[in-house]
Amino acid sequence: MISVDFRSALAEGEAPAPGEVWLVGAGPGDPGLLTRRAASVLAAADLVLHDALPGRAVLRLVRPGATLLAVGKRKGHAPLSQAEIHAKLIEGARAGLRVVRLKGGDPFLFGRGGEEAAALAEAGIPWRVVPGVTAGLAAPAAAGIPVTHRGTARAVTFVTGHDAAGNLPDSIDWAALGRAGGTITAFMALTKLDEIALRLLAAGRPASTPVAVVAQASLPGQAVLRTTLGACTLDARRAGLPMPALVVIGEVAALAATLLPPAEPGPRRRQSA
Repeated sequence: MISVDFRSALAEGEAPAPGEVWLVGAGPGDPGLLTRRAASVLAAADLVLHDALPGRAVLRLVRPGATLLAVGKRKGHAPLSQAEIHAKLIEGARAGLRVVRLKGGDPFLFGRGGEEAAALAEAGIPWRVVPGVTAGLAAPAAAGIPVTHRGTARAVTFVTGHDAAGNLPDSIDWAALGRAGGTITAFMALTKLDEIALRLLAAGRPASTPVAVVAQASLPGQAVLRTTLGACTLDARRAGLPMPALVVIGEVAALAATLLPPAEPGPRRRQSA
């Protein structure tokens, strides 16, 4: 049986209706990388539940008078549990509000947007999604790193550095990733970088494999650490990089030195070799 669903298409100028929830991607931090649709939805919202966004300037686009509720997790602390977030979304929609759940990056890439959509659907609440620019692509690009490159990397794998309990996910086959080659883009992985490096080295990835850690990507405080798989743990500890940070592992991490354009006059972002 073939199923075609036209309801997910976003019509030009469409905005949230009372009683709806929109899951919106805020992008990597720079408000200039927010989509036009996301900006228009924020301007129409009555209630916005937002993550601990790296670029809080995005919140200035929210309609004056709307209610802002911070629900994001930082360093293990979460003001609301995921179940409580679901309840707030449902409560707001049932009160007839235009509700926006604003998430860093893209809602459906390590953003738990799928869980929230499922909770809304189960409660009979209409929901829509506005995709965002994921840090998995934006952070490497901001550092001059193409995650795929002909002749160097024909595949890229997105992984998370920790599970709901804060541990390195056992469900990820790190040995297979180590053998497969290509680029590994690891979210929320800086605190688990030592474990990740050990598993990939044990699987056969050379210690000389280039690694880049991109912190506060796309923001004025962006910092990039360039190192290797064998040295990344110690180098990252010494660098004291700010959060959030994304880790890029693979040969493409060494390409930025030849691909980045000459630096322009003015403030420069920090680079660590």
